[in-house]
Amino acid sequence: MENETFESALLKLEDIIRELESGEIDLDKSLDKYKEATTLVNFCSDKLKNAQETVNKILKEDGTFEDFNTNE
Repeated sequence: MENETFESALLKLEDIIRELESGEIDLDKSLDKYKEATTLVNFCSDKLKNAQETVNKILKEDGTFEDFNTNE
């Protein structure tokens, strides 16, 4: 998943969900798809967490990051 993007992982996850919901695949393939989906969910979750951490920081004038504080 090294070269995977959030968007491509999300599309793959949506495809797996549609395939599982169709009920047209056998149990063994369903289990494989479920494992793949779990990996994709974890990947997407990590990407979102990293994005949130980045958004929660603002660039100071000297080019360094500081935590964004909405209480000021």
